[in-house]
Amino acid sequence: MSAVLSHKLAVLVFLENTAGEQLLIQRAKMPNLGNWSPIGGKIETTQGESPFECAVRETQEEADFTITTADLHLFGMISEKAYEGQSHWLLFLFRCRKPIAHLPSAIDEGHFGYFSREALNELSLPETDRTALWPIYDKYRDCFVALRADCMPGRPLLVEIEEVTPSSCA
Repeated sequence: MSAVLSHKLAVLVFLENTAGEQLLIQRAKMPNLGNWSPIGGKIETTQGESPFECAVRETQEEADFTITTADLHLFGMISEKAYEGQSHWLLFLFRCRKPIAHLPSAIDEGHFGYFSREALNELSLPETDRTALWPIYDKYRDCFVALRADCMPGRPLLVEIEEVTPSSCA
């Protein structure tokens, strides 16, 4: 019998500067220790926090950048089964329409850098980000896509699209 894994709810926020470069954080903590990824964090479910509220809060806490829910576009939702064999994740993916004007100072979560989309190919990224997340961002950042990913260790990563809106984005 397999172990019961917890289910975690989180957001990722894709921020760009005025030059169109992505703001990423090199994680100093698990998950994704040492890898570069968009900012984000867990939804405070005990507070009844919505994914949009979490994205606003995490952007302020991690990037010291004040935004509102109106600055956000929810472009994706991905259910990751057995990520790193530790837990299941439901991630809400946001693109911030408001460009960030400053490079945030390092925090206990990690330090920041700006990267062109092409430069991301040379960075240390979580495998799911490299093979699934960034291609999803490239194709659907102006639409909406719901996906599921089987991240079970020992199996090839399998990502399946469950819905794309509008259908012209498919």
